[in-house]
Amino acid sequence: MDDLTRRGVIGGVAAVALAGRAFAQTGTADEVVPLWPKAIPGDRGTRIVRKVNERAKSGASNDRWITGIDAPALVVKRPATPNGAAVLLVPGGGYGFLSYDNEGIEQARWLNALGVTCFILLYRLPGEGWGNRHLVPLQDAQRAMRVIRAGAATYGVDPRRVAVLGFSAGGHLAGSLATRHGEATYAPVDAADRQSARPDLAGLIYPVIGMDATITHKGSRDNMLGPTPDAAALAAASVERRVAADTPPVFLVHASDDGTVPVANSLAMYAAMLAAKRPAELHVFDEGGHGFGVRLAKAVPAAAWPTLFAAYAARKGVFPG
Repeated sequence: MDDLTRRGVIGGVAAVALAGRAFAQTGTADEVVPLWPKAIPGDRGTRIVRKVNERAKSGASNDRWITGIDAPALVVKRPATPNGAAVLLVPGGGYGFLSYDNEGIEQARWLNALGVTCFILLYRLPGEGWGNRHLVPLQDAQRAMRVIRAGAATYGVDPRRVAVLGFSAGGHLAGSLATRHGEATYAPVDAADRQSARPDLAGLIYPVIGMDATITHKGSRDNMLGPTPDAAALAAASVERRVAADTPPVFLVHASDDGTVPVANSLAMYAAMLAAKRPAELHVFDEGGHGFGVRLAKAVPAAAWPTLFAAYAARKGVFPG
């Protein structure tokens, strides 16, 4: 059992007490960067306890689900030979937990092998007692992008080559960042907030996109907005309705047999991008299900998505050619 599982303190109170870049033990002495140097937006004094649920069976690879995000942070994963590209990784979990290994650690591993510096976003979960619950994840995502760019020289990355890659509900958050990056969701706290929160590219993998009852993932919608959101809240949180002229290129992946988040979500986003004349690429596979990350056998069609994403990012100038 590693230090993360024993203590469950990634980016917790001890890390927040450190100034600037913070280092905390997450199993491999990971570099942990707290997002908020002082007060966290929406803090109502609710006691939030970090919990790590190891779902892997004995001898299997880690499969940790994290809840109780008391102090949002970035976990930095640096490649042996950085090429200047960076990716903000946004794990999913229906806005009720974070799938840390499947959609964080394992994604950083293949991206690091390409020379890409990765930042795993530990974002707050809306239902854990924060004010303005519907804005909490987006506040963290905007701040994360600005912190990355503000520290670009330190991390060895090009601030003009920073992508976001989100999965399931994390895909909804990545899509929200791509379409709402300029929205004022919190009061600036330091010089980092003068940086742009716009990603240079957004990868949305089996994402939750729309809040319409016919296509949405009800758990994600309810966890973010509460059980009885009004029409205005639903419209504001529907990513496909927020596409505009400054939305960055979007790469979409879905499986037609996804029984959790309908493929109609990615189709709606792709149609919205085309209608706005924004660059987008969509890959729909007949097999893959939901939540596959990079765990599919090579024979399963959807297993090809990382190669396709890397090629798209290279064509768009985010990854080196």
